[in-house]
Amino acid sequence: MRTFKDYLLLFAKGMGMGAADVVPGVSGGTIAFITGIYQELLNSLKAINTDSFRLLFQFQLVNFWKAINGNFLLSVFLGVLVSLVSLAKLITYMLEVHPIKVWSFFFGLVVISAITVLRQIDRWKLTVVLGLLVGIATAYLITIATPASTTDAWWFIFISGAIAISAMILPGISGAFILLILGKYKYVTGALHEFNYQVILVFVAGCVTGLMSFVRIVSWVLDKYYQVAIAVLSGFMIGSLNKVWPWKEVLTYRIDSKGNQIPALDHSVLPNHYYDITGSDPQILQAILLMSMGIGVVVILEKVANRGSEKN
Repeated sequence: MRTFKDYLLLFAKGMGMGAADVVPGVSGGTIAFITGIYQELLNSLKAINTDSFRLLFQFQLVNFWKAINGNFLLSVFLGVLVSLVSLAKLITYMLEVHPIKVWSFFFGLVVISAITVLRQIDRWKLTVVLGLLVGIATAYLITIATPASTTDAWWFIFISGAIAISAMILPGISGAFILLILGKYKYVTGALHEFNYQVILVFVAGCVTGLMSFVRIVSWVLDKYYQVAIAVLSGFMIGSLNKVWPWKEVLTYRIDSKGNQIPALDHSVLPNHYYDITGSDPQILQAILLMSMGIGVVVILEKVANRGSEKN
């Protein structure tokens, strides 16, 4: 039986997921995984089906709420929502003003997260190794994809939501970066900043549709092929490191919907090369410190999650 303190912790974990989902390159699924709520999240979402809706339509509200693990979902997604609304502007600002420091923190976070997930593999077979390599290659190819210029029509916003949420639930693949590739990251985050409820509602509808469909696929794969699935998810995290590497050389720019010039395509470079091409301080010591902080955060979260599991 969970206490109020337990639900407060779930809310905090949801906020962590929301904060990660804002950043192109870090997945909310990663946070769910390392904080120990990933499997319960999948099972709870999977419980929202025809049987549970039958209870709802029969006005058996208490039974419906228990069937879908409502208290858990409410705590987590309330945290996600609060984080998205409150931190979206802050994180966007930090990425513009202190990009190396922010990306260094997330780089450390993703590195230790990948190691944490890999530790769950206890049988290294050929299929597991292949799964790891496929995950690395897939995520890496996604990170080097060029952002597209796409329509702002409602149907495409809906589809973008469905695709992005499917990525968000996978540790290692960033839904925010998928939106960036689809050319809708600035548009959707802008709608959140400006409380454009029409865009938000269409996007959320797409998210709900995608989530209800994709979560069953992920859950089935984890049930049937756990070791291989974990290897693929770890590969996603490792492959995504290219996106969160702190030092970048911008290759091309594009004009956004507000007429501002923003980077369209970049690639990772070493700190010394970054200094040569930009003339800016690569902030190596600060970067190492922030990477260490990212690692420390995950270690602490893992210990808290393990303590919670032992308690339950």
